Amino acid sequence: MRKSSSILDRRAFLAGTAAIGGAAVFAPLLPAWAQSGTRGLKPDMPTLSGEDIALRIGHSPFTVGGRTGQAVTINGTVPAPLIRLREGQNVRIAVTNTLEEDTSIHWHGVLLPFQMDGVPGVSFPGIRPGETFVYEFPIRHAGTFWYHSHSGLQEQLGHYGPLIFDPAGADPVAYDREHVLVLSDWSFMNPHTMLRKLKAMGDYFNRQQLTVAGLFRTGDPEQQMPLSERLMWDRMRMDPTDIADITGTTYTYLINGHGPQENWTGLFRPGERVRLRVINASAMTVFNVRIPGLPITIVQADGNNVRPVKVDEFQISVAETYDAIVEPADDRAYTIVAESVDRSGMGRGTLAPRMGMTAAVPPLRPRPTLGMDDMGMAGMGHGSMGGMDHGSMSGMDHGAMAAMGQSGGMTGMGMGDMNMRDESLAPPDMKVGVGVDMIAMNPQDSVGKPGLGLANVGHKVLVYTDLVALEPNPDPRPPSRSLEIHLTGNMERFMWSFDGRQFSEVVEPIRFARNERVRVTLVNDTMMQHPIHLHGHFFEVVNGHPGHHPMKHTVNVLPGSKITFDLTADNPGDWAFHCHLLFHMHAGMFNVVTVRPLDGGPA
Repeated sequence: MRKSSSILDRRAFLAGTAAIGGAAVFAPLLPAWAQSGTRGLKPDMPTLSGEDIALRIGHSPFTVGGRTGQAVTINGTVPAPLIRLREGQNVRIAVTNTLEEDTSIHWHGVLLPFQMDGVPGVSFPGIRPGETFVYEFPIRHAGTFWYHSHSGLQEQLGHYGPLIFDPAGADPVAYDREHVLVLSDWSFMNPHTMLRKLKAMGDYFNRQQLTVAGLFRTGDPEQQMPLSERLMWDRMRMDPTDIADITGTTYTYLINGHGPQENWTGLFRPGERVRLRVINASAMTVFNVRIPGLPITIVQADGNNVRPVKVDEFQISVAETYDAIVEPADDRAYTIVAESVDRSGMGRGTLAPRMGMTAAVPPLRPRPTLGMDDMGMAGMGHGSMGGMDHGSMSGMDHGAMAAMGQSGGMTGMGMGDMNMRDESLAPPDMKVGVGVDMIAMNPQDSVGKPGLGLANVGHKVLVYTDLVALEPNPDPRPPSRSLEIHLTGNMERFMWSFDGRQFSEVVEPIRFARNERVRVTLVNDTMMQHPIHLHGHFFEVVNGHPGHHPMKHTVNVLPGSKITFDLTADNPGDWAFHCHLLFHMHAGMFNVVTVRPLDGGPA
């Protein structure tokens, strides 16, 4: 009951904010582009640009929802200043550390020399307290990117900002006005405390679980699960509502540093083509973005242009970016909804012709539940599981059994013959120890699947197969070899790894020969989604558009599924490769990709 009340209270609060309007009086430190009421990015707006830029990392107070905490800031603001550069120029960025601990800046999605990539222990030693490090690199491409700390858990505390590279020539995307939308998640709880709580109890932050009282409550879609299935989940000691590790119980979801109450507002004139540069800079939150009443045309993914595709909603995983065009024709306001994937909260903003105008804020939709697809059993009907015995499930481990249910339900099924950690399904070099509680039995390619909870929302949702590169892929060679990497974990112990090995085990790096063409398949053996990011490269997501596969730096691998990409390893050096859920990376889902030879180095 307590959990349900919390949800209703949150929804009532969000609905109530529609009446508050844009007269927010909160005044956190914000760069000009992120302030509410902005007319968009303009040439005379204070923006960091040119060949010499200075950044200063330190602590600053940050206020949201009428409460103030301490953030890790860049030049004193959350988000950090917008850095805007042009393709073809060089830049020197001097970063001074005024913290009492080491720090760093990683330029997310940027092609640069690996020594400038900003990952302590991989590409440089980090920036010690009181020191200044000068990043220097050429701008080789255009697009929307961002930058953030790669030290400890500083990213959770506000250490992130947007990065725009304008093209050297004409921009294929025409627009009259542009806004940057940086989505993020803020908590007043120290991130190390959050991690400790997750280690102690994996579902600590989940307040949307099924309840006994829910069995008797009619009209609540979140509590609609037959008793037989509930008992089955209970025997498995599993939770079908385990969608996000950290939820709206502790997070406030931000748009450009504003909480839902502050209602960040971007202005437009009716009839304009408005470009939205959307960046998911959150630590742990996957967002579903929509603007009710306004179609969204996606024109760029992860900084690379794609053929325009019109949608009503898109899911943006952590570390991804999407550029979109909207064309509001009427003299009215529109609500920007950035709903967390588990629907425990939302970021809320407004597009409007004038300040003070608002639109209705839709209530949170019922949260999704996990199903058979999410445990790597897609297409495995009940018939293939005959003879299984419910009663034998009680001793099965948590991760192995999570998610039987939604996709067809579990009534009538048994599990006695099922081995959810069948080592024969693992590749020979995968370590199947305590850190692996599940191996997907039948993982399916998920490039054509909408995100969790978006299959039946009644309107067009972006999927990866919609993305077609605007320009032909630069390397037409077929891959010369294939590589399979398993995303592994133990959900109950909050252990995360690649191929069963946490980075702390001093794993061997993933080695590529320079200019080698490799087909990489990521197999998700867990029931959590993982946005996997490779530094220093773009890869082509294999989505059925050969020659025009979308070029991305981050790909979201849904639970129990797989995704394949082709990589040309043409940037020599040592590069981080990791899940971009901050706590998953911190808990071990990280490795180093090594591309050799270096310039002038031995083969």
